[in-house]
Amino acid sequence: MKLPINTSVFAFFFCFFIAHSQQNQPKSTRNTIQKPNYQAALLQENPQVDGEVINDPVWQMVPAIKDLVQIRPNYGAAVSERTEVRIAYTNTTFYVSVVCYDNDADQIVVSDSRRDADLNDEDSFLFIIDTYHDRQNGFLFGTNAQGMEYDAQIDNEGKGNNNANRQQGGVIGGTNINWDATWKVRSQIGDYGWSAEFAIPFRSLRFAPGDNKTWGLNFQRNISKNTETAYWTSLPLGFDMKRLSLAGNLGGLNLKNPGNLKLIPYVLGKYVNDKSMEPKETDTNFDAGLDVKYSVTPSITLDLTYNTDFAQVEVDDQQVNLDRFNLFFPEKRAFFLENAGQFSVGSPGEVDLFFSRRIGISDDGSLVPIIGGARLSGKVGQTNIGFLSMFTDDVSDAGIEKNNFTVARVNHNVSGTRSSVGGIFINRSGLGSLEDDYNRVFAVDGKWGIGNKAEIAGFVAKSVTPGIEENDHAFKILGNYDWNGWRLNVGYTEVGEGFNPEVGFLQRTAFKKPEFLVFKTHRFKNAGKLLEIRPHVSYRGYWNFDNELVTSFLHVDNHWVFKSGLEIHTGINFTAEQVFQDFTISDVTVPVGYYNNEELQLVITTNPNNALAFDTRTIIGGYFNGNQISNSGTVNYRVGDKFNSSLTFSHSDIQLDTGDLTALVGGLRLSYSFTPRIFVQSLIQRNNVSNITSVNARFGWLQNANTGLFVVFNVVKDDDLLDALNNQTLTIKYTHRFDVLN
Repeated sequence: MKLPINTSVFAFFFCFFIAHSQQNQPKSTRNTIQKPNYQAALLQENPQVDGEVINDPVWQMVPAIKDLVQIRPNYGAAVSERTEVRIAYTNTTFYVSVVCYDNDADQIVVSDSRRDADLNDEDSFLFIIDTYHDRQNGFLFGTNAQGMEYDAQIDNEGKGNNNANRQQGGVIGGTNINWDATWKVRSQIGDYGWSAEFAIPFRSLRFAPGDNKTWGLNFQRNISKNTETAYWTSLPLGFDMKRLSLAGNLGGLNLKNPGNLKLIPYVLGKYVNDKSMEPKETDTNFDAGLDVKYSVTPSITLDLTYNTDFAQVEVDDQQVNLDRFNLFFPEKRAFFLENAGQFSVGSPGEVDLFFSRRIGISDDGSLVPIIGGARLSGKVGQTNIGFLSMFTDDVSDAGIEKNNFTVARVNHNVSGTRSSVGGIFINRSGLGSLEDDYNRVFAVDGKWGIGNKAEIAGFVAKSVTPGIEENDHAFKILGNYDWNGWRLNVGYTEVGEGFNPEVGFLQRTAFKKPEFLVFKTHRFKNAGKLLEIRPHVSYRGYWNFDNELVTSFLHVDNHWVFKSGLEIHTGINFTAEQVFQDFTISDVTVPVGYYNNEELQLVITTNPNNALAFDTRTIIGGYFNGNQISNSGTVNYRVGDKFNSSLTFSHSDIQLDTGDLTALVGGLRLSYSFTPRIFVQSLIQRNNVSNITSVNARFGWLQNANTGLFVVFNVVKDDDLLDALNNQTLTIKYTHRFDVLN
């Protein structure tokens, strides 16, 4: 059997649309975007960082940037409210100030004061700096009118896994908001609007020292009352500030090596009451560990860790598997998320060659003690380098031996382009008594940027596992065109039957997958309350190596976007599933067979600037040899900037010829921020398949970055009325950061 849609047709389709859309673009978008320039001011004295900008004589001597351009709602128009941005520096600190004038300051919205909370649903200001000027990677900082702290690491222009749970370790690129630097921001609200000052020590950044250096720069202002977003660099539709290849230029930087050595010890006490054991077990233990961060150069950092612990990290979201393939649980541990994009090769969420959750977490989700390890990462010229080596202890009860995990990565950016070429080596070596206990993966990858509008990317990988000699390969090639509202993709992925990345993640094994996407954003000028539409069609198909279809998914949809922030997505899915061996979904059997189905899909998202907002997804249609009605979504409610809550739910009513199934997963997040650095949070979860209810409650008192006092209480409960509480754990952890070279 041949593939239903030949990949050569995809390629022709892709190239045709590139040429067609290029010819029909207005001249202003066909030409190269004009990148604005600004010269940073070298200060002889430090400004007082208190949020007061207008009356600060130091800032008033610095020229202001005032020309911001809307991307929403009125594309290409000047920002609706006056905005002034100033940038300066001393030998030790990088400074940014902003004055966000507002003719109705009473309407300023502050929705969340927690560190790293989303800033897109309130009045806020963000800026991004490309400190290597490689047009690929950078650092993102932001705040709101209450002076909350937002920072993130940007890899690969923010492209990566689209999972909402932050950037995932082991995926390509993305926005890593788990990166936390030491810096300061203060804000002020007045009749004029609001203002803010940022002070970022150079030792918190990575950069190449020298005279007259240039960084990439862009910034963004969000004005809640107008659902407005404006940038310094005017961007084509469909892009955001993370598109660093289009960022403006910040010049006049004379940079010295600031020196950086941080010692980050922790102490921890834990009480465990485990009622699931017979007899009941209680245990109290104390522990300590240490992280060291040292800047070998301003652009290369060495991280050392001993007796690593992640007690303060939020627990995983519960999931129910309603299919035949692997569930993805994201990485949430800060140590592994820092610089995660540097170690990432593969296809995000589908073929991740390195997935850091394999280190210190077993297949069933239980913890494996991490003895310690080291990471060296950074940049030499235009070449990114990364080395990671971690040692884990044995767990005799689970039959887990000691292991060493090593990853070596190099990636060279071709100067002046969006192109790169690199390679990676991933190794797991058992340190126990077993012979030939190892697994290795070798891969090369690259990206060819064709101007600002198109690129071709891919990778080729091979695994080495004792006992597997054939078909141990994987590769992908993907062409992408993204400009002026058009997004066109065509690609092909193949994973051999013997490919075995034990320190990676495979959503499914042994497949051939063609795919394509045609997506168009059309912005209206005079359509009443309607802002834009986004019609699109996408296809992906999975085939085995006998050329038999396993899964096919054709998606036809349109997004209706309104000026109020409301979005409605109306789509239809045409699916095909071929089951070669009976499998069960929560005790309901899906028999061997070939199943063609259609689904109607409806997505509704309200304006996230409102105190009460929600998004829902409903799917109605066929499911294997029966039917399903599935509803999922999130309801968010806040009171001021202190209290935030969100209720997530997923309900599936599945009726098959072999039986019926109702799966319900719910989660309630509650948080209260006493100050931007003192908070209490809880996550309460329940699902009716495993009949498990869990509670994760956390109190945090942050000092700087991700250090401070944490108190964590975990409860796991089943439906046994005689012994309802299975497990209770109380953990108190204190972490302190010492800046030795400060």
